[in-house]
Amino acid sequence: MIRHLLIAGLLVSGTVACTTAQPYGPAGSSGAQGYLVQPIENNRYRVSYTALSPEDARQYALRRAAEVTVEHGDEWFRVVHGYTEAESRGGTGSSVSVGGSSGSYGSGVGVGVGVGFPLGGSKSKVTESLEIITGRGNQPEDAQVYDAESVLMNTAGPG
Repeated sequence: MIRHLLIAGLLVSGTVACTTAQPYGPAGSSGAQGYLVQPIENNRYRVSYTALSPEDARQYALRRAAEVTVEHGDEWFRVVHGYTEAESRGGTGSSVSVGGSSGSYGSGVGVGVGVGFPLGGSKSKVTESLEIITGRGNQPEDAQVYDAESVLMNTAGPG
């Protein structure tokens, strides 16, 4: 009995760990939490960040865009195109099962109907993708143009 409870506890903790936010950093694979950068042409990049909330995805995509800008010797970047993708999995689910058994007291057949809830909450990921152009010198007056150093200062934090 204790062994079964211990195994169940380990499964629950493993399930919960799957839905926790990862620290800021590169994505281990496509669709994983973190950033991906794709060069398009000189001074043009597609930067995306996958996180568990739209706020984190947007903040970290801007942060990575600023890092890319500075890494290439530029001072500002313009977001020329952006979009958000949300992927949700989890929630409640239903199931029907049929089982049979036999033992020293006879045999039996049972049918069960159940409702399942994900133990770690629903799994949802949000990817913010930004296509940026980087530049230096006079920063254009445009709401879609960001000073890279300012963005880095304002988005530094945990992660």
